[in-house]
Amino acid sequence: MSHDATKDIISLSDVIKQVPQFAKKLPNVLNGLRHAYLRRPSSACGLGWAFEKAVEENPTGTALLYEDQKFSYTELNAWANQIADYFLKQGAKKGDVIAVMIENRPELVVTVLGLAKIGVVTALVNTSQCSKVLSHSINLVKPFAVVIGEEVQQAVLDVQNDLELAKDKYYWFADDAFKTTAPKPFVDLAQAIQTCKKHNPSTTNQVCGKDGLFYIYTSGTTGLPKAVIFKHSRWMLAYGTYGHVLDLDQDDVMYATLPLYHATGMVVCWCGVIAGASTLAIRRKFSKSNFWKDVQKFDASAIGYVGELCRYLLDCEPTPEERNHRVRKMIGNGMRSNIWHEFKERFNVDEVLELYASSEGNVGFSNIFNFENTVGFSPTPYAIIAFDKEKNEPIRGADGFCQKVKKGESGLLIGKITSRSPFDGYTDPEKNKSVIMENVLKSGDKFFNTGDLVRDIGFRHAQFVDRLGDTFRWKGENVSTTQVENIVSDYEKISEAVVYGVEIPNTNGRAGMAAITLQEGKSLDENDLKNMVNAFKAELPAYAVPVFLRIQKQIETTGTFKYSKNKLKEQAFDPEKCQEQIFVLLPSDAAYSEVDATVFKQINQGKYRF
Repeated sequence: MSHDATKDIISLSDVIKQVPQFAKKLPNVLNGLRHAYLRRPSSACGLGWAFEKAVEENPTGTALLYEDQKFSYTELNAWANQIADYFLKQGAKKGDVIAVMIENRPELVVTVLGLAKIGVVTALVNTSQCSKVLSHSINLVKPFAVVIGEEVQQAVLDVQNDLELAKDKYYWFADDAFKTTAPKPFVDLAQAIQTCKKHNPSTTNQVCGKDGLFYIYTSGTTGLPKAVIFKHSRWMLAYGTYGHVLDLDQDDVMYATLPLYHATGMVVCWCGVIAGASTLAIRRKFSKSNFWKDVQKFDASAIGYVGELCRYLLDCEPTPEERNHRVRKMIGNGMRSNIWHEFKERFNVDEVLELYASSEGNVGFSNIFNFENTVGFSPTPYAIIAFDKEKNEPIRGADGFCQKVKKGESGLLIGKITSRSPFDGYTDPEKNKSVIMENVLKSGDKFFNTGDLVRDIGFRHAQFVDRLGDTFRWKGENVSTTQVENIVSDYEKISEAVVYGVEIPNTNGRAGMAAITLQEGKSLDENDLKNMVNAFKAELPAYAVPVFLRIQKQIETTGTFKYSKNKLKEQAFDPEKCQEQIFVLLPSDAAYSEVDATVFKQINQGKYRF
């Protein structure tokens, strides 16, 4: 059943009812806003500065939990200081970039922290990447060095000859489960830092807001990832807003099983922990069967989420652990309206701090009043403007200006570019130009185009509707349609491919679907249906492999030769609407199989858990 969005309109009386609950957080929120907005540009700030502050507040308290490992704030800080000291001795300096590719474990957390203390930018490489995409991602940021975990060493060794990196700048951490010797050309970083200094480096206080902290990768319209700079000033903004609204204290434990190469885990969850001098508990990879067991094991009081994670948990059979815990709040994004209330009720969670932000954007929302079905409230200047989905462009009036939508209506979300809400941008200047809109509501103004449709539900609250452009979200990851089109088109029998996202009932995001045309005289046999899966998996992360294929004789284009995706999205994988052959890669299958009326019905009834 679809959710009735008209019921989510927020009135003044609704806000007044939530004030007593919000008032309890107000002192902490005001303290956070002081950090976020009132610091001078030249003041020391950022991840390293805030972590050292937390060490002073809670030196013996637990900073990090992982499996059976436990690190106090003092211990984790000393380890990070050794990494900082080592790379200073290797000649790394403020503004240099080091690419880091490690799965969720202490070595990733401490490396990021150590590099932040010396002003080195960490490029957070997606651990699912391989082949051309991986070499592109690393070369794109021109790194001083690369630090990897043993678990991804083969993917890096496979592209080593393509990397623009000195042979003596490869560093390695053993996987906890397999203590081995670092293969050439890697240096074992755990051994290399043994004699390094454990006290705080002076460089921490030389890092300020304008300095880079991370490169976070997002899907690129060219088919390869873009690297977005995330400065210490933006981290302080997250720390001062999301971090303090979360309102954790030294007794709290945040369980984050999200990949830490994404901002939701690395920035939002961890900054909330640091703001409260609390504990971060991490897991290598998400496990729905172990989720609530881990919550009990770590005695978690808060959890980080994305919408896909929430749906997976709801799909599981009920267990005693899912209510026998002290989790009362959660922070993240992508909670679907049709499961929001059900999730809170079933798992006994009081507060869902849904938020909206993008790695590159300048506008953010946070659900500070704990309403349901909203990304929350935004203090930053923004507008929601009328948008023509068919023409794929904002609607401008006779005067040339865009029009704001009315309450209850959907439109394109844009963030006003000001000194307080700057647009830090991409590594590619041309890409920066393409997302900046000028003369939007009046002459001379500038806005950042988020590429997202949202609904205005009143009192500066919004509701996420859909993502525009050449990306879609699946399995909690952004998928570049162009990247997938390039890989699919490389298959020997395929002439052309158009990739788009389609909705599967009771799932989050959109599953990848490729409409393909075959080379003249070619057809697909049983071997192809298996070989295509292997070929796609060799070049794409698992979440980007198309779930559906549609065989077309000719791909429809617009008058300007752009692919007509709207009709394809609407027909999705319904064989009756398509009147063409449809294939699906069912969960756990090794080959594509045909979608007939029976399979289509089973997919819609939820027989298969995608």
